[in-house]
Amino acid sequence: MTSLDDFARGELDQLEARNLLRRLVPTAREDGIRLTRNGRALVSFSCNDYLNLSQDPRVRAAAKAAIDAHGAGACASRLVTGDHPLLGALERRLAAFKGTQAACVFGSGYLANAGIVSTLTGKADLVLLDELVHSCIWTGARLSGARVVTFRHNDLAHAADVLREHRAAFANCLIATDGVFSMDGDLAPVGGLADLARAHDAWLLVDDAHGVGIIDGGRGTTAGHGVDLRMGTLSKALGSYGGYVCASAAVVDYLKTRARTFVYSTGLPPASAAAAIEALRIVESEPERVALPLAHARLFTKLMGLPEAQSSIVPIIVGDAGRALALSKALEDDGFLVGAIRPPTVPPGTSRLRVTFTAEHPPAEIERLARCLQIRARALAA
Repeated sequence: MTSLDDFARGELDQLEARNLLRRLVPTAREDGIRLTRNGRALVSFSCNDYLNLSQDPRVRAAAKAAIDAHGAGACASRLVTGDHPLLGALERRLAAFKGTQAACVFGSGYLANAGIVSTLTGKADLVLLDELVHSCIWTGARLSGARVVTFRHNDLAHAADVLREHRAAFANCLIATDGVFSMDGDLAPVGGLADLARAHDAWLLVDDAHGVGIIDGGRGTTAGHGVDLRMGTLSKALGSYGGYVCASAAVVDYLKTRARTFVYSTGLPPASAAAAIEALRIVESEPERVALPLAHARLFTKLMGLPEAQSSIVPIIVGDAGRALALSKALEDDGFLVGAIRPPTVPPGTSRLRVTFTAEHPPAEIERLARCLQIRARALAA
């Protein structure tokens, strides 16, 4: 045993004592909503594959064809090995889809946000964050060396107060928010933030990872608003893998030559790019599919007596981490996978079940989940 082993075991013991230890569980997906875990068939209400496109035969066929034509991997950075034509095609499709001049595809959503924020801001600048913004934006902000200030969640008045107090002291200012908050399911006031950004000569970044494919006919929370940096992922509603930002041609060109998470990362595999291109085509051509996740989430909130869902994500706030784990395990016994979310992903005292809805969830299973959840919650409270 080394001191490193001692350190790791001590930390693990402390996490386990607080019900915060995380473990990987082998899980085999069978189709869009069904999976097998620990030898049991479960219906998943934990997946971000909101349109079930990762399992769609057309998306799978596009990925397979790309592998046959181009191989399995990109093999090096796009600036070193050459820019694969499929990546350029994907970027043009994304820019058209989001209404911008250009787009830049990264290896993941985390790499995208970490690179965008740390490239566009520095020590002379201000980064203003919604307090519940995703971890990868926090990572980019800390890497940038900029002054980082938060505003209360979705509180435009507080954001305006912070800008009035701090903006004048800094060369540039970046405001960053999620479009759909991944653990709460609520929407950012994107239009109001865009107005604030214009009023204070600031740039607005919106992480629309959970909005694209769901909100506003699938175009996400940024549609129709003056958002400078329209970030998103290919790995959720689009069913593939990777991250991107859509912006002006000048901004995209600058990121492609200076963002370390782009310059020094291997390019996206051809299969991921081809799958995303086909998924974008489906989103644009099948509005009836796009409408289903939100409709299913709203059926659930109606059955549960909760406020109407704003997105395909519905949190069930439990509070205690151990109680959240117990409720998740009870639902697994009923045949459902519903993830327990605990600190540091959410603030202390707000552990929860994060229930997600997809296009292919049968209403009967949503109704059964609501009944089982109500029964299990009452039993745990007794």
